[in-house]
Amino acid sequence: MSAQHRAASLANVRPPPGPLHLAIGMFDGVHLGHQAVIEAALHSARQGGGAAAVLTFHPHPSRLFRPAEPTLLLMPPEQKTHFLREFGMDLVVTQPFTRAFARLRAEHFLAYLKKRLPNLAAVYVGENFRFGHGRAGDVALLVRSGREQGIAVVSVARLRHNGRPVSSTRIRELLARGDIAAASRLLGYTYYCEGAVQPGRQQGRALGFPTLNVAWEPEARPAYGVYAVRLRTTAGRWRRGVANYGVRPTVEKRPARPLLETHLLGRGPAPGPRARVRVEWLEFLRPEKKFATLEALRRQIARDCVAAEKLFKKI
Repeated sequence: MSAQHRAASLANVRPPPGPLHLAIGMFDGVHLGHQAVIEAALHSARQGGGAAAVLTFHPHPSRLFRPAEPTLLLMPPEQKTHFLREFGMDLVVTQPFTRAFARLRAEHFLAYLKKRLPNLAAVYVGENFRFGHGRAGDVALLVRSGREQGIAVVSVARLRHNGRPVSSTRIRELLARGDIAAASRLLGYTYYCEGAVQPGRQQGRALGFPTLNVAWEPEARPAYGVYAVRLRTTAGRWRRGVANYGVRPTVEKRPARPLLETHLLGRGPAPGPRARVRVEWLEFLRPEKKFATLEALRRQIARDCVAAEKLFKKI
């Protein structure tokens, strides 16, 4: 990750000059609901000549309070920082969520932030935001503390889609079912992952469908299966492809780690080993399955490519 996209913590932050407008939240996945909070901070900062910032946390609090059943993240912190910078934020602060930080009393929260961010002018949160020791703080307490500290507090209503709140939990459920298109609608952008191309065992090439293996180990995993995708390097053009994400039961005799393998459609040079790529997941084609023979697998991959080509003609 470049220095441009490296996040600060509250211990070493150097806020930009001018009134600071701070969106606060976990913001896992930075979905449409999160974007509403972040855009409120960004709009106010641009209107008032200030700076727009985000305060987020890592690891997820569940790692501390229920380590046996932690919440699995949609985005690693580096990807989230990069995304927020691309979104337009001037500063991204990733605060380590430690036991000491978790003990901070809710009524002291804004004073704690003001000490580390002296130019803090306003904070922006979702209407269900909870904070402080025991999650005792809510928006009403934040408003009262804001008056004492001279900090404006803006609460943004939860966004709903088809009558239900947009949430990271809902998106995780959709990914686990393979409903990648619905997950992207709630995210507000096409679901994607990033990683480096790594050498493989050339199994796809032996079948007549060479693949790029992308180093990617998500916490919240999409359903194992075959997807229509598009892929590009940082400076390259988009290439259409068919990706298999899963454990490759036809060719692996022992339980294997999930792997993302992408076969590029059409002509053109493929990214080389160690090239960093972004893969956008467009549509779920079918679940992963074990085939009786490699020839049966080869015929199915050919059908997957035809199905993907038909899909690409529609979008």
